[in-house]
Amino acid sequence: MSSTEGLKTVLHPVSDLEAAKAVYTALLGVAPMADSPYYVGYEAAGQQIGLVPSGGPQSMSSPVAYWHVPDIEAKLAEVTAAGATVKESPRDVGGGRLVASFTDLDGNVLGLIQDR
Repeated sequence: MSSTEGLKTVLHPVSDLEAAKAVYTALLGVAPMADSPYYVGYEAAGQQIGLVPSGGPQSMSSPVAYWHVPDIEAKLAEVTAAGATVKESPRDVGGGRLVASFTDLDGNVLGLIQDR
């Protein structure tokens, strides 16, 4: 049994939120489910696609895929024991959702999400 619930969320850093929103709305064919000055989120085909102005507090410079897990602390311990490095420790982003990120051995950024 897998210790992840799958890859369900991808966040994209954008320089112009309104322009990006037009492109992603056209691409996905749905209106955003969340639309604020600091985050625009879509739900499409079981995926959550997020637009984050200027890379947000995570300082993202490229898209980051987030794996959903039942226990974010345990998964971070597991991946760091295997050689990964924590980039962003777990933090609550509202609604009981915890997010964290880490880098693999090649510097790729991967994210984790735990919904409580």
